[in-house]
Amino acid sequence: MNNNTTYKDSPLGKIPSDWEVKKIKDIAKITSGTTPLRSEMSYHTNGTINWVKTTDLNNSTILDTEEKITEVALQKTSLRIYPKGTVLVAMYGGFNQIGRTGLLGIDATINQALSALTVDINQINQKFLLEWFNGNVGLWKNLAGSSRKDPNINSKDVGDFPFLEISLPEQTRIAEVLSTWDKAISNVQSTIEQAELRNKWLMQELLTGKRRLKGFSNDWKEYSYEKLLKVVKRSFDWDENHLYKLISVRRRSGGIFYRDALYGHQILVKNLRTVKVGDFLFSKMQILHGASALVTKEFEGAMISGSYIAVVAKEAKILNMEYFQWYSKMAYFYHQTYISSYGVHIEKMTFDFDTFLQLEMNLPSFEEQNAIIQVLQVADKEVQLLKSKLKKMKEQKKGLMQVLLTGKKRLKV
Repeated sequence: MNNNTTYKDSPLGKIPSDWEVKKIKDIAKITSGTTPLRSEMSYHTNGTINWVKTTDLNNSTILDTEEKITEVALQKTSLRIYPKGTVLVAMYGGFNQIGRTGLLGIDATINQALSALTVDINQINQKFLLEWFNGNVGLWKNLAGSSRKDPNINSKDVGDFPFLEISLPEQTRIAEVLSTWDKAISNVQSTIEQAELRNKWLMQELLTGKRRLKGFSNDWKEYSYEKLLKVVKRSFDWDENHLYKLISVRRRSGGIFYRDALYGHQILVKNLRTVKVGDFLFSKMQILHGASALVTKEFEGAMISGSYIAVVAKEAKILNMEYFQWYSKMAYFYHQTYISSYGVHIEKMTFDFDTFLQLEMNLPSFEEQNAIIQVLQVADKEVQLLKSKLKKMKEQKKGLMQVLLTGKKRLKV
């Protein structure tokens, strides 16, 4: 704490002596919106008025909305237009949604899952209020998780949320400093989005042969998956006292993750198999959603359940499984897994691997596969470095918020 600042105890811990703890209801008017009837087409068709939902909240300034409503909806329902500068807080949607925020950079209406906070700008800096919520999002989650069965909050909870009453000039100064970080973070996020779009284009070009790398001109060959892939099932001696590390595969080509570690006697269905580096895993139940991945060194020796199929290349000099991993991210591969599945609902469809094996893929020479892999790895590494930079920037901003929003560090006004 600064030597030239005196501090006092408060419900929020130590704070500067010239700060006070208030409640949101003491400094803001709290209202919410509604959802116009979906069945009433005149409320939604060709709408031009912004309508904010929880998924539009970005913990920053909102400049557009996914959906728009019409003038008819505005006239015939209880919807109202909130002006720029209104602070929004999500009340419903589970732990991942509660406490998400947004600051309107546009005039907009909102749905019933949001609280709109209108303040006197001569007393409250709206950007500071937004940052206050963002810096204390854990308080929402604690409240929702401990006070009721469903993890939601209501307008009373919003009204009772604590707020630090600080002089307007100091609020403004804190908001300015944090806004500088927001701009830098936003720039990196934009760069990541552009790089990911470029990489998708690069994958599409290289993995379909539309664009060839220098030095390669031979025709590609068509292979059925049956000629390329071999199922592997590795047996082992079961030990009730051994700790087995269990892995799963995320949807949307999101990679592998450790889902649990259990002793043998804790596992009811003892249908496990060991995986090795280079195995490619298909989730029988989730493959339609992109749940497939290549086993990396990190997961060597881990266990999969019987709901997974593990394959390797039948001929190591014909198919590089790293190339197959990149190919599995393609929309065409997703389509192939879809037409190889059966069921009446997409969430319950089951993968028919035998049908999939009859389908085909065009494959370049092993040497060209390796060259393509190298190009894609370099492009992907750039994105990963940017994401690492973004993560560090967010952590640094979080640390700065911690000292600024507690008064441990005071800014000159």
